[in-house]
Amino acid sequence: MKQMNKVKQRYFLFWLTLLLVALGFLTGCAKPFPDGGAEMGDTTAETASKETGPHQGGVMLVAMAADSIVTLDPAAHSDRATETVIRNIFDGLVTRAADNRIILELAEDYRWLDDRSVEFSLKRGVKFHNGDELTAEDVVFSFERILFQKVGSPRQAFVSQVESVEAIDDYTVRFNLKSHWPVFFQMLAHIQITPGDYLLQVGDEAFARHPVGSGPFKFIEGELDEQIVLERFDDYYGGADELPPVGPPALDKVIFRMMPDPLRRISALQSGEAQIIQDLSPRAAPQLIDNPDIIIKSAVGTRPKFMDLNVTRPPFDDARARRALNYAVDADALLDKIAAGYGIILPGPLSPANFYADPSLEPYGYRPKKARALLAEAGYAPEDIAFTIDAYGPYLDIATAVAGQLQQLGIVATVRSWEYNKVKPRLLDCERQAFLRDWGDSAFDPVGYLEAKWHTRVEGTPAGRGNFSCYSNAKVDALIEAGASEAAPRERQLIYNKAQRLIYQDAPAVFLYVPQEIDAASADVQNWNPSPDGRINLHDVWLAGE
Repeated sequence: MKQMNKVKQRYFLFWLTLLLVALGFLTGCAKPFPDGGAEMGDTTAETASKETGPHQGGVMLVAMAADSIVTLDPAAHSDRATETVIRNIFDGLVTRAADNRIILELAEDYRWLDDRSVEFSLKRGVKFHNGDELTAEDVVFSFERILFQKVGSPRQAFVSQVESVEAIDDYTVRFNLKSHWPVFFQMLAHIQITPGDYLLQVGDEAFARHPVGSGPFKFIEGELDEQIVLERFDDYYGGADELPPVGPPALDKVIFRMMPDPLRRISALQSGEAQIIQDLSPRAAPQLIDNPDIIIKSAVGTRPKFMDLNVTRPPFDDARARRALNYAVDADALLDKIAAGYGIILPGPLSPANFYADPSLEPYGYRPKKARALLAEAGYAPEDIAFTIDAYGPYLDIATAVAGQLQQLGIVATVRSWEYNKVKPRLLDCERQAFLRDWGDSAFDPVGYLEAKWHTRVEGTPAGRGNFSCYSNAKVDALIEAGASEAAPRERQLIYNKAQRLIYQDAPAVFLYVPQEIDAASADVQNWNPSPDGRINLHDVWLAGE
């Protein structure tokens, strides 16, 4: 009973937070930090600075939690750390504000011609970093490159319902959709525009090493696994009109330095080496909260964590065994141990923050007796089950903690560390037993997310590209596809509720938790807010003057 009361209390705090975020009162934190010092969301200094305008100049170093980014080509990744760097080099037709609104960026206006065709008017005079003017042809090139590449782009899922893109004139581009697509604008925010002529001239590989975008900063030098150095683009058109200040960025230079060690990132912030650090450990936050020289902020998390179970091999080919593991893992204790309680327990396949999460679903909860009973129904004693949990980098601690909990029940679980690029093809080929990772839900909509994670894998398409459990349920597939094309919100909710309940019962994964996004910065950093999708937008940020 105490366990369930704790869970319900967290849900109350979580939904209260979402309400406050919606009303504009908080950046977002499901579990508030203690009072005192530099409170989360304290913007007193920022407000004063805004009255006199941004201070120009300075170098900002961002300490990245990743050991490497994947690429500098916006069409060739599905990685959050990579996204942070790329979004400061490239702009898109639309973008997402820190409060999750979709707003116009390179586009100046749009109009629907019918429920399957929409035209965008582009801002005029926008320059790429090489001096070329951005036109509708570059927009067409950027989308066709993702849609029709022989080797599918990881961004393809975001435009899967786009039938064609055409330039009407130099500053007008038309999108023709396969069917009415309610979340077209949310998906559009994930695509950035590249210069067609330049990319064709240098080729994909050279472009990925030395990118040219239309964003606020231009690439100068760097290595993916060391640091990326960017410089202010003085001819920047200004960015989204709704995100002031509009104009070239205030900072002279930005350095994204790889610092996978969390203690190293904290040390870099305290010493002044770094001005912003990603992924502050919740356990480290209290020791920094009273430091007047440091600001800590959070956003509602968008990275639900799962342990995928291979449903094609014993013992996890039996849904009872998979449900048993959900009861055998104490997700609440994991959240406390790994994330100091800053987050929310997953009640099923969607984060509670998703706009279409089924409110009737509740977390499995820690019930070891129920786990034993289900295993017995499936013909297993806990001691009969031995398997390996694959994980890498930041997920190894969680995997180790899960293995420890299962061992208390008698299940023999071990952890193997892999590089993601090496284990991924084996997972998709159903060769492994279990895999612990998260899957980003930054659109807060099931489209793209459910398709990637729980739809049957279809080779050469975005469907099932993150389906590491090899799960396949024809009814779920049909519901996911129906929800993606349904226009009425109420009908979409009913469709997605059915899909979520089936996935919940089938339990192709152990549903764990969604942590908060917690970043920290020097108090000199102005107009900075973390984003729910983990991005750090530096165009609108500046350093306080002396």
